[in-house]
Amino acid sequence: MKELEVAFKAARAGVAVINKYIGREFKISKKGEINLVTEVDVKAQKAICDVLLKAFPKDSILAEEGDLSKTAKSPRRWIVDPIDGTTNFAHGYPRFCVSIGFEMNGQMQCGVIHDPSMEEIFHAVRGKGAFLNKKKIKVSKISKLKEALLVTGFPYDLYDPATDNIPYFLHLLKKCQAIRRDGSAALNLAYVAAGRFDGFWELGLSPWDVAAGLLMIEEAGGKISDFEGKKAGIKNKNIVTGNPQIFKQLLSEVMKTPK
Repeated sequence: MKELEVAFKAARAGVAVINKYIGREFKISKKGEINLVTEVDVKAQKAICDVLLKAFPKDSILAEEGDLSKTAKSPRRWIVDPIDGTTNFAHGYPRFCVSIGFEMNGQMQCGVIHDPSMEEIFHAVRGKGAFLNKKKIKVSKISKLKEALLVTGFPYDLYDPATDNIPYFLHLLKKCQAIRRDGSAALNLAYVAAGRFDGFWELGLSPWDVAAGLLMIEEAGGKISDFEGKKAGIKNKNIVTGNPQIFKQLLSEVMKTPK
């Protein structure tokens, strides 16, 4: 699949930019009170999009940083997060990645998540499975929520009741084995696909956070919905996902969480 090979190449281009700045000083600005963007995000995004548009000049691009509104309108769309986990990257905490998804007529076809710190590359192709460093992966087989390792994240707007994750976190903390929160939704989803986490929920997500990761979970045998149990995809801001057994129990607890 040519699109997958181009996605790999584009991810490598983004990672090459990121690696040049690890351990060095770089400019940091703010998009919100606690929402950071670095010059590295912008440069990595340009490197990624240059590769994509060279290969497919008529394709559309939805990316987190900068104005790409002048890219063509097309049924073929790339969804790019140049650094998912920018706050981590800015602080030197090695939990960040490049995430690239390719969508055709509104359906994700392939995705790549490249973690430079761990030298791990996750990918998925619709109908062909999910992979870590070219080896096939599956969701976990943990069947009891009390034995599950869950993961979540918190939105940048901590004061908006619509995206307040604290009630869910407190409710679920006593329902499972443990919860992790490490600041990269794309990596969290890839880890669910690989069976490292058993379940995930989060509020206030954007398409670039989940485009590649949700396809990976689907291809690895996982289940996905919104907080009401309805079918969910990259347009949904609130997501619940996990292996089939944990997903059902996690969704049930999410729906029972006191608001």
